[in-house]
Amino acid sequence: MAASPRRAMVLAAGLGERMRPITNTIPKPLVKVAGKAMLDHMLDKLAAAGVERAVVNVHYLADQIERHVAARTAPQIVISDERDRLLNTGGGVVKALAALGREPFFHVNADTVWIDNAKPNMSRLGEFFDPATMDALLLLAPTEGSIGYAGRGDFSLQADGRLIRRGDRPAAPYVYAGAAVLSPTLFDGAPQGAFSLTKLFDKAGEGGRLHGLPMDGIWMHVGTPDAIGLAEAAIKAHAG
Repeated sequence: MAASPRRAMVLAAGLGERMRPITNTIPKPLVKVAGKAMLDHMLDKLAAAGVERAVVNVHYLADQIERHVAARTAPQIVISDERDRLLNTGGGVVKALAALGREPFFHVNADTVWIDNAKPNMSRLGEFFDPATMDALLLLAPTEGSIGYAGRGDFSLQADGRLIRRGDRPAAPYVYAGAAVLSPTLFDGAPQGAFSLTKLFDKAGEGGRLHGLPMDGIWMHVGTPDAIGLAEAAIKAHAG
């Protein structure tokens, strides 16, 4: 297994439509949960895992995000500007690959929040990634019991750690928790312009190189204004 990644891609360009009316005036990554912007929850986790550079893509209310991270040094922030065109989860990475380098990197949603147990999940993810057998390692949360999540799940996990997408089944035991380690080779031959990273996850899965790691802790799906209170209550309970 390789050393834990030192670079990260942080997706912060989305419109945050389900978080309205809060996101009418501020971008979703800057919405506060327990007194801290969701973007800072994520950047702090990356810094604690040893990440030195984080590429943050921006589109909606981009000036606010740029101002917010301007003074940050841990990790160093590089802005990937998507003001002219939103490139979705896959195209945004392709645009930023030059700044990410040729080593595996963390790939995270700016608006994902979780509570760690004894060992931080970001460190677990970085240490578990094996470039010899994986193109992508996804952090997984349980479909049942995750706070604020009412979906049907995304994946089943095989005994060897490989993932199978839910497909036509009514439910799957795990949901993608918005954090991963990706190999740059995952993007070899990727299209230009806007496209979903799901397309490349499926490609890696077909080759047996899409793996998952169940998180040790509590994942919070903060997708709507109502979910903020649920997340804050969970954080307070855990701290107490």
